[in-house]
Amino acid sequence: MKISILLCVVLLGFLGVCQGGSLRKKFYRDSCPQAEDIIKTKTQQHVSANPDLPAKLLRMHFHDCFVRGCDASVLLNSTASNTAERDAIPNLSLAGFDVIDDIKSAVEAKCSKTVSCADILALAARDAVSVQFNKPMWEVLTGRRDGTVSNSNEALANIPAPFFNFTQLKESFAGKGLTLHDLVVLSGAHTIGIGHCNLFSNRLYNFTGKGDQDPSLNTTYAEFLKTKCQSLSDTTTTVEMDPGSSTKFDSDYYPNLLQNKGLFQSDAALLTQEQSEDIAKELVDQNKFFTEFAQSMKRMGAIEVLTGSAGEIRNKCSVVNS
Repeated sequence: MKISILLCVVLLGFLGVCQGGSLRKKFYRDSCPQAEDIIKTKTQQHVSANPDLPAKLLRMHFHDCFVRGCDASVLLNSTASNTAERDAIPNLSLAGFDVIDDIKSAVEAKCSKTVSCADILALAARDAVSVQFNKPMWEVLTGRRDGTVSNSNEALANIPAPFFNFTQLKESFAGKGLTLHDLVVLSGAHTIGIGHCNLFSNRLYNFTGKGDQDPSLNTTYAEFLKTKCQSLSDTTTTVEMDPGSSTKFDSDYYPNLLQNKGLFQSDAALLTQEQSEDIAKELVDQNKFFTEFAQSMKRMGAIEVLTGSAGEIRNKCSVVNS
């Protein structure tokens, strides 16, 4: 254990990240054995009432992990003296905070001050996506602790934007210890959920600033999108990221992408390099996608986690302990 900690410290100096820490299976087996079942049951109840929830919780988990690691910092409210991550522009469309609060309350009622908000979010994201399959779609190791710092500027600096090009995406993921393969695999999360028009309408109406359309966008798909998003100023209309099955988790994202029907510029960017395009072609196979997604989610869920005595176990997910 001492050797692994020392190695982690050495690596931290070179990479700026330390993956995984001491996360493990069934971390709460003794301290709160019902925790994972409570989280699963509550999550399933919320998903049955809101089929859009899996996409929302998956996105929230992703946005959390890319800022200060998977420490539930995205759940913290702003204060009079600090604008928190959840109020940063990339996070203004996040939803599901009330669901995490409800799950946390149920867990606290059974085991107070024991289960972190970071673990609840990681487990709830997995459990929400898994509802349609009636089995867990990836393994979530536990033992994360909650951060006490949340800054909107860090969200702006760390969350990959929907208009990023290939180089920017690759650098963003590499900065979190994730590979090009992880980038293409995790982009497959866009098989569920919706996108706001203002995040891609420049591709329809003003791609290079000359009132033009993105030439890489499938023309039939572009015409369809124009019926939904009728101007650059539309900030309220949403479009399914995976037309026709935006609540079904599958590998449809990849055949759509390969037909130049990726919604965001960051999706289309995956086809600008042969290596990432080849990975996308492999992931058309749904079994392959599910296998690879499970592995990449496990890696993402371990980004810069706080474990041991670092951080705290928040009593309430939206505020640090007093």
